[in-house]
This record gives sequence, structure tokens and C-alpha cells, in this order.
Amino acid sequence: MKSYIKKCGICGQYTLEDMHCNEKTASVGALKFSPQDKYAKYRRKIKEIE
Repeated sequence: MKSYIKKCGICGQYTLEDMHCNEKTASVGALKFSPQDKYAKYRRKIKEIE
């Protein structure tokens, strides 16, 4: 899965843009996985709707 979320190295803000604060943004790594994921049921429900 390709990550579209990027992070500005200057201000630390997350964005979808390639440039922020006049500097190229870096793509963020994969999210951490937790077996006790509190929001898994909501993500599955969103996927059903889409």
C-alpha cells in the first residue's frame, strides 16, 4: 500500500502536498499495528461503505 501522507521536516505538520514551508516533504512510514486496536471496527465499516 502506497502512503500518500507526508510530513514537513520544518514544522512537523502532516500534509498531502509535495512541498510545504518551501521544502520538499518526506513520506511517513507505516502506522504501528496493535492487536488491541480500538478503531478497527470503524475502519472496517468505512471500507464496507466505500
